[in-house]
Amino acid sequence: MKQYRVVLYQENMLGSLLLGQSKIDPAKFTEFLNEHAAQGWRVVTMEKEIRRMLLFFQREAFMVILEQEAR
Repeated sequence: MKQYRVVLYQENMLGSLLLGQSKIDPAKFTEFLNEHAAQGWRVVTMEKEIRRMLLFFQREAFMVILEQEAR
């Protein structure tokens, strides 16, 4: 049997407030994925979205669906 986890990854608000838009840092996102992989999670799928924040600002986010064998 498998178990699933849905995780939302997004950059902090500061980049959006200063620059008007915040994009995902590939190095930080890689670290995030590797941390979950070390715990036995495997990425099944992910969806990129632009999330509106405080009416005028936007930031990039990923909804990541992970799976692993149930323990």
